[in-house]
Amino acid sequence: MSEVARTVLPAVRSAEANPSQERLRELTAAMPAARRTAYDNYNVQTKVQARSNASTVIVSDTPERHSDRTIPTVEGERIAAMQDAYLRDRDVLVIDGYIGNDPAFRVPARVVVERSHANIAGMQDHLLFDGPGIGSDFEPAVTVIYTPGLAAPGYPDDRCIAVDLERGVTRVCNSDYFGESKKNLLRLWNRIVYDRGGLAMHAGCKAIPTAAGEKTVLIVGLSGTGKTTTTFTRQNDSRPVQDDFIALMPGGKVYGSENGCFAKTYALDPNDEPTIHRAVTSRVAYLENVSQQEPDGPCDFFDEHYTQNGRAVFPMEALGWSRDARELGPVSTLLILNRNDGLIPAVARLSGDQAAAYFMLGETRGTAAGGAAEAGRALRVPGTNPFFPLLHAQQGNRFRELQVSAGFTAYLLNTGRVGGGDDDPRGKKVRIQDSSAVVRGIAEGTIEWERDPDFGYEVATEVPGIDDAELLRPRRLYQRTGRDTDYQQLVARLKSERLAFLRGFPGLDPAVIAAVDR
Repeated sequence: MSEVARTVLPAVRSAEANPSQERLRELTAAMPAARRTAYDNYNVQTKVQARSNASTVIVSDTPERHSDRTIPTVEGERIAAMQDAYLRDRDVLVIDGYIGNDPAFRVPARVVVERSHANIAGMQDHLLFDGPGIGSDFEPAVTVIYTPGLAAPGYPDDRCIAVDLERGVTRVCNSDYFGESKKNLLRLWNRIVYDRGGLAMHAGCKAIPTAAGEKTVLIVGLSGTGKTTTTFTRQNDSRPVQDDFIALMPGGKVYGSENGCFAKTYALDPNDEPTIHRAVTSRVAYLENVSQQEPDGPCDFFDEHYTQNGRAVFPMEALGWSRDARELGPVSTLLILNRNDGLIPAVARLSGDQAAAYFMLGETRGTAAGGAAEAGRALRVPGTNPFFPLLHAQQGNRFRELQVSAGFTAYLLNTGRVGGGDDDPRGKKVRIQDSSAVVRGIAEGTIEWERDPDFGYEVATEVPGIDDAELLRPRRLYQRTGRDTDYQQLVARLKSERLAFLRGFPGLDPAVIAAVDR
């Protein structure tokens, strides 16, 4: 893909380029699906409530080069022509900006969206960086063209997200969910970062001050594992850098991607997450699918009647404290989040091959917990990154290369429960304050370790701030509650399932696969 794709703006009835945030608020307020909140921001209820994975395809005549579903180039051209014809009679908004703010690495980006869905433009405007050249001569390398009102018959739910890596363009048809805008720009960016010798990672990033100097910490995890919460929790007055995507380069160099945050709002508690709550309830934030009983009223972040996937977008400046990625030193620590209910400890220290293996496993909570038959079942997404558009083995191997190059240490963190789910009184919750104590202990080097005989990684014998040793060594909890046989069965099954999953990626380094069978 050319790094300057020179995307031509489709012929449209009218195009409003780079309107101000006040203008975007005005247009959002006029949307029938928008409600003003008690915080003087706008909450839009969408028809589509999540990313449409089943409708997402890569435009390619070489399907063997991609792990995701593909469609031939001729079909991609048909979708493009259909969308272009639709847009001739539509008014659109054009948002230009940069993914990243480092002049040596930033990528010019554009979103074109129907004006009737101005909230998408407003949210994307918060996430892109400003920079030179934005105007009539702006030449985007990556573009998303967004038509929520256009159906795509023949695709799941009459919806199509067609990703053309070679042209640097994604066509979104029949979705009004903002995540398709944000994530598809980043999907195209993933390819550019890989071609430059790095790896785009679905990761938060923070800078933690310690007596030994500042530590640059990456936090990877699937949606819902606590990535944003972990990124914004303030150990030693740490500062967030990014909450969703970074580029990791040789030597541990980190580049940021976005100038704002895309945060889940379900169960957002001002006591546990005051910084995020304050930003979400600021005037500049845009809300999407958050429960709200009446216009101009407050939002109920704990109501899941419509969806648990409520979202908010706000600029980094709304936090009042953050750190610029350009100021960071090399990565020292990687945290791999795993929200589980079974035998994953609150923290484990990983070897290099284990780090690559658990990175590729991308695990989170299973379907049930506690019992031998169901506990520990895991959802797995390679690299926790459903937006990597090439072969998944490539990101696993690239990760291992970069880890060797940078020499950072990786840790597995369970942000869920140990020994049973919410309905099992024998289980124990890993609280936010427990995870925060773990992160502080890692940064300050105050944790004591010993080798786990079942999985080969190291588990903590002591973490300052955590008094419950069973959170650190789950085997003790299972033994105390008379479930030693259950524990052994879970160990055997997890190893078997993990091996089978990793063997499903032809070309993945055999040492990485073997690391889960120690």
